[in-house]
Formats: sequence, structure tokens, C-alpha cells
Amino acid sequence: MNGGAAVGWVKAGVLLALGLWGLLVAAGRASWWFLDGVNLIFHEAGHLIFWVGGEFVSILGGSVLQVLVPAACAIAFVWQHQPFGAGLCGIWTAQSLVGVSLYIADARTQDLPLLGGDGVIHDWNYLLGRLGLLAWDLALGRATAVLAGLIIVGSAVLAALLCQRPPQETPEA
Repeated sequence: MNGGAAVGWVKAGVLLALGLWGLLVAAGRASWWFLDGVNLIFHEAGHLIFWVGGEFVSILGGSVLQVLVPAACAIAFVWQHQPFGAGLCGIWTAQSLVGVSLYIADARTQDLPLLGGDGVIHDWNYLLGRLGLLAWDLALGRATAVLAGLIIVGSAVLAALLCQRPPQETPEA
């Protein structure tokens, strides 16, 4: 086996292992991701960036930016024909979406600890309440977690397969 093929197998293994861990997180069987702190930073930044759209958009902006940043990174890697980076960022996107799914499912009970302590607006309680969907928090949270699981599987498997392909040569001009 040549060095390039070995690297492809290692990359595929890493992607599949992270994908399996991501599925455990999405299914509620594991609860720790090393990017949770990074996701929180993007979430809070989203509130500030989307502030210009008013209260509803600003509150929604936290979850939007939290998922949009890793998705944009994944797209950038796809654009550059880098399947390993795209797969990692696809898994990151889905992992961030798992975090959002937990926040959505917590809308009525508001058990999750929030930055700022008591008296802080729970984003998804506010959003679903304004939309008249508060009673749907658990179903919407589960559906979001299922979507995240599908993205994890798709990102991990597709990128792992693409890492096995030999690099394509670019034609000389």
C-alpha cells in the first residue's frame, strides 16, 4: 500500500469514528463535543450580528450563526475539493445542529443553564412562543436531531469514500 492510500484510509477512519461519535451524541447516548465552546461563541455572536433585524431575528440569529459558520466552512472545503475537511466540517455542522435541537426541545421546561443566569430570555421559548409552536418543542427538537444525524452520516460516509479516491491530476496548460 502506498503512502497516499494509507493516508486516505486514516482519514476515512477518522471521519467514520467521528461520525459514529456524532451519532451517539445526536441519539442522546453521549453528551460531550470538543467544539461546544466554539459553537457557543458563534451562537452569542449571532445575536449581535443579527441585531439589526429586530428582536425576533436577533434571537433566531444565535442558532442560525451557530450552524451557518461550520456549514460555510464545509462548503469552502467542498469548493476546494478537500473531502476530508468538508467531512469534518459537515460533522461539525451537524454537531452544532444537535446543540440547537437540545435547545429547541428545552423550550417549555427551560432546564438548560443559560449565559447570564436567571432572567435571560430562553431563545427557543421566545421563538416558538411567538410562532404559536411552543407545544411542539419536543417534536421539533427530535426532528432537528434526526436531521443532524442524517447530516453526520452523509458527511462522514461520503467524505470517507472520497478520501479513498486517488487524487485527480490537473491537466497541464
